Order: sequence, then C-alpha cells, then structure tokens
Amino acid sequence: ANAFELPSVAVDSGRIAGDERRRALPLIADGTRVGTVMVSADIDEASLEALEHRVVPALETLLGAARRRDQLEAQLIETETLRRANVVKTTLLRSVSHDLRSPLTAIATAGGGLQSRTLSDEQRRELASVVIAESARLERLVRNLLDLSRLQAGGADPRADWCSIEELVQAAVDSIPARLGTFDIELDPDLPLLRADAAQLERALANVLENAARFAGTEPVSVRGRIVGQDLLLRIRDRGPGVRGEDLERIFEPFYRTGKNHDGSGLGLAIARGFVEVNGGSIRAESVAGQGTCFVLRFEAPANSLAEEPAAR
Repeated sequence: ANAFELPSVAVDSGRIAGDERRRALPLIADGTRVGTVMVSADIDEASLEALEHRVVPALETLLGAARRRDQLEAQLIETETLRRANVVKTTLLRSVSHDLRSPLTAIATAGGGLQSRTLSDEQRRELASVVIAESARLERLVRNLLDLSRLQAGGADPRADWCSIEELVQAAVDSIPARLGTFDIELDPDLPLLRADAAQLERALANVLENAARFAGTEPVSVRGRIVGQDLLLRIRDRGPGVRGEDLERIFEPFYRTGKNHDGSGLGLAIARGFVEVNGGSIRAESVAGQGTCFVLRFEAPANSLAEEPAAR
C-alpha cells in the first residue's frame, strides 16, 4: 500500500469476490487458487498493472512454496505416525505373543490331560485348577489390551459420579488373587467422596496393587490414604527391590518391563496412569534401591463432596 500509494491492500488466503468498493486479484499457485489480493475499486490502471505483473506473481511464488512446505510436513507427519504405529504393532506382537501363548498352551495341555481315564481325583482337580487359573490370566490380559486400546484412542471418557475411596480400595484388593500377597490398609476416617468413574479407578488401583504385590515378597503391601491440603493422597508401598531412577517414568509405558517382573504383561501401570489421569488425578512412582517402591496417587478432593452427595432414593 505504501509503495503504490494505495489507501489499503488486503491479502486473504480465501477465494473472495470483488464488489463495488474492492477489486479482487486472484492468486494462483500450481494451478490452484490459493488466495486473493484485495485493492480499492478506484485504483488507477498503472498501479493495477504493476500489481498484476510484479506483486501478484511474487505472492503466488511465496504461497506456492508455503503450500508445498505444508504438504511435505504433512507427509512427514503421516510417515512418522505410520512408523510409530508399526513400532507399536511390532512391540505388541512380540510382547503379547508370549503372554497369550503361555496360558493357551497351559489350558490346552491341562484340557488334554483331563481326557485321560487313568487320572485320580486329585490329579483331575489339579488340572482343573490350572485351566481356571490360566483362563483368568488370559482374561486379565485381554481386558488390559482392550483398556489400553480405548485409552490410546481417546475412547475412555469417564462416567463420573460420587464414589468412596474406601470402597474402591477394598474392591480392588478383593479382585487380586490371594496367592499374590496381603495388604495392610489404613485410610483416614471420613475421607471425602471423589467425583470420578468408579469402575476405571477400581481398575487403576487393582493394577497398581497387583504390581506392588508381585514385588513385595512375603511383606504385605502398605496402603495409606489421607488428605493433604486440598488433595486426597493415596500411597501404595511395597518392600521389594525397588526401581532404578531411570525407570521410574518408563514403568508407566505400555509393554515396558524392568527385567525382573516376568509375570506381568507390562500393561498394568500404563492403564493405571491412563485411568487416573482421565479422572483428573495423577500418579507417580518413588523408589529407593533395596527399600521398595511407593506409588503416589493424587486426586483433588472437593471440600463440598459430602454436602453434594445425592440423597438416597
């Protein structure tokens, strides 16, 4: 505008038509309309010719280069997304193939053994218990895979309602096989209700508790809950070997294993973090070598949660 002594000039990336007040000069790059230069309708012919022959081609070159750059960036992003998807798929197949094969092999072997007519009642009961235990293990793996896929696809929207942390902890403990260990639970009285999806938090707590129990050995897993400021804090501690500092974040990645836990699928903690975070909380791990690991779950505790609890019908 200054160079051609015009009252105003506008450059728009859209397809705009001229009118009685403004003249529209189309910008074409690679055969495609990429924008419009808008000038006053009463522009003199000399300035209009200069714009059409000097300014418009330069703008078309710039916009064409910008479009090609955007296309290249989009292609790079798509390529990187596909590459990561292939990495995840490969990791999934490698990690899950063994975890699926093991219980299926055990079930098939035990099922075949049950067909034998020479088994004693005790042997038959042992094989039946193998089928039941391995079926439960397989069911947990499939459930974890479905939970992880929903979280990664953004399809795990919580159905929030008032829920009791005491009831969630107890339900989570009850869902864990007794063979994994025991739990020492101490929750402060009158903890406020949380506004969250009870099923998702129960799954998250069960995964963290089960992980702790696998490393706790003969010691019980400690579960402590209290209010700190405006937050409800839940600490789940085991007395196992601990986690190296560089692994404290990586243990929440899908399929990551520390190398000592051969029983798990490497999905439990990733799912726990996903469910905790979609419900507005946070989870982190603290550890000292040789002294165990502590998982700290933090939720905002509404001060008026008890007052807002819906009346019983």
